Amino acid sequence: MFVITGATGNVGAEVVRLLAAAGEQVTAVSRNPAPQPAGVRHVAADLGDPASLEAAFAGASALLLLVAGQEPEAVMKTAKEAGIRRVVLLSSQGAGTRPGQYAHPAAFEDAVRASGLEWTILRPSGFYTNTLAWAGSVRARQAAAAPFADVALPFIDPADIAEVAATVLRQDGHAGRTYVLTGPEPITPRQRAAAIGRALGAEVRFTEQSREEARTEMSRFMPAEVVEATLDVLGAPTAAEQQVSPDVAVVLGRPARTFAGWAARHAAAFRP
Repeated sequence: MFVITGATGNVGAEVVRLLAAAGEQVTAVSRNPAPQPAGVRHVAADLGDPASLEAAFAGASALLLLVAGQEPEAVMKTAKEAGIRRVVLLSSQGAGTRPGQYAHPAAFEDAVRASGLEWTILRPSGFYTNTLAWAGSVRARQAAAAPFADVALPFIDPADIAEVAATVLRQDGHAGRTYVLTGPEPITPRQRAAAIGRALGAEVRFTEQSREEARTEMSRFMPAEVVEATLDVLGAPTAAEQQVSPDVAVVLGRPARTFAGWAARHAAAFRP
């Protein structure tokens, strides 16, 4: 049986769907109940309360672990005591490129490596779905705004992350590996807005924000330290953060999906 934490998120929900479609036994874990595919068991639990995970982990052999809560060692102890043998951690690229600023996922990585279980770490770059933050302004005014208009980063489709996670959970041969997951090419905010416009068949006007304007907007839903780390990556990425990784293709045997393809599939979210 597979346990999927964060089962209502962009990645987790798709991992649940893929595993269920493959005929696997799946336990979906989230703090709140949510509709699940047929045959999937849902357990309400919180990674911030490791004791609450005991019922979810019982009888499982593999775990997809989200970075959440402040007790990764306790979570791993609960998993090991439940008989889980394999853990796949959904971390962040920043844990490798900026471990000081991304101390939270870095701490989870340390706990997973020290757990004594078979482990694989996934470090995705930014998600294509972050662009859904523009949906309201595009629907209302055919306009989008973001900082660092011409800084290109190889963001990734969460569906690719989910497919990699489902594959690594089910297949042998990935133990002790850390996979950096990116899209197939770096793309700028200005280019992403243009791609959405092409998907809609209408121009999307792009406005570049200042860092301060972006900070004010992001601070409405993100902690201050996360805002600053995110702005640092977006505005002054390291060479590693701008590099396209081959790891999606290594695991899946196909290239990562393009942003243009994602925009075409999600065009309805941007239409009035």
